[in-house]
Amino acid sequence: MSTTATSPQPGKPQSQETGSERTRPAVDAGPVVTFKPVTWKLPVTLLALGVVALIFFGLLGPHQTAKFGISSSGDFFQLPAIEVPAFVGGIVLSVIMLALAGYALFLKTRNQRPPRWLPVTFMVLFVAAFLIWVVGGARTPSISLAGLIAGSVTLAVPLVFGSLSGVLCERVGVVNIAIEGQLLGGAFTAAIVATLTHNPFVGLLAAAVAGAAVSMVLALFSIKYVVNQIIVGVVLNVLVSGVTGFLFSTVMQADKEMFNAPGRLPIIDIPVLSSIPVLGPILFKQSVVGYLMYAAVLLVWVGLFKTKWGLRVRAVGEHPQAADTMGIKVNATRFWNVTLGGAIAGIGGSFFTLVAIDSFTKEISGGRGFIALAALIFGRWNPIGAFFAALLFGFADNLQSIVTIIGTPVPSQFMAMLPYLVTVLAVAGLVGRSRPPAASGIPYVKG
Repeated sequence: MSTTATSPQPGKPQSQETGSERTRPAVDAGPVVTFKPVTWKLPVTLLALGVVALIFFGLLGPHQTAKFGISSSGDFFQLPAIEVPAFVGGIVLSVIMLALAGYALFLKTRNQRPPRWLPVTFMVLFVAAFLIWVVGGARTPSISLAGLIAGSVTLAVPLVFGSLSGVLCERVGVVNIAIEGQLLGGAFTAAIVATLTHNPFVGLLAAAVAGAAVSMVLALFSIKYVVNQIIVGVVLNVLVSGVTGFLFSTVMQADKEMFNAPGRLPIIDIPVLSSIPVLGPILFKQSVVGYLMYAAVLLVWVGLFKTKWGLRVRAVGEHPQAADTMGIKVNATRFWNVTLGGAIAGIGGSFFTLVAIDSFTKEISGGRGFIALAALIFGRWNPIGAFFAALLFGFADNLQSIVTIIGTPVPSQFMAMLPYLVTVLAVAGLVGRSRPPAASGIPYVKG
């Protein structure tokens, strides 16, 4: 018997025979997927905060009873005030926080990621324990919870508009450092136009135009001329601050009645609904700017995540080359999105001169554009997240004023620092991974 050896053919997998069995060639199973191991960062952070809460809010906490009023005199029906013994409340909430931290540690030992509700619940409990500690240690341990929340929402209005502007810009790949300038330009323009026309609604429209104009400058230099976006934003902030300050000193102060008496937008009170405790004043007793805030958050979220326009915007922000290949005009999309973001920020700026007070003052925005930028990061570049992050900043701002009135020993400077500390913890990964759009800050040059 003779056997004929055949040479292997190139490009074909070889097989070997051993008796009646055949060893099949190895099949390529594709790329190996590796999973990032769960880190100790979140469990350790929660444990540290839980220990801090137990020591300061519990063991060293005050022994008075903290009283939180829910209803006001004009509410449709009255709800009893919540009374919490500060010492006991601090201990109980701290123990629950430590239990949540222990659960996170247990999941880490099994290499499992904690559910998203865990850090959110922990932070809610931490804020509640902190509030009980602050109020319980005051000379007058009583506070209106409804007033605190309503005032927080009011103070958060320009922050929400500013953060929405940042979301629209960064989702399309442009870093908007100029939110401060857009807010300030909108406030100034609203004041002077409303005064000249004797109509605050015209001033509101003018504020949107002014914010869009500032954004157009940002878009022109950063998109068309490929200038560094951070530098352009900083320069615009300084420019708008200088121009509005100069015009305020030379024009507005010279004749306030002619140039700086815009009047106020009316507060629209929806009958019955506005008398619901807590929620009524927040949702149904607002100025036009306040109602526009809720509408803007909803429209931006729906537009970004539920429409074809939003899909294109996010594609441009994540992978502009791929978007260009699909026929999307990358730079045009960026230009108009930045302009729209500026118009939204301008409306937020009108809040200062048409709602909060009825005149313009130098640097009236007070750096809130940068706070809005922090809220944008804390909210993880999502309109809903940015909205709640802005509410947190407004809450801290309002609480800073209230603790001074009720005579708490907590320094007001600490309250002003608190939201920034929370932002640092959030960016560090306390509430999950925080990642901006991949192409944010990167200019696109079609090649």
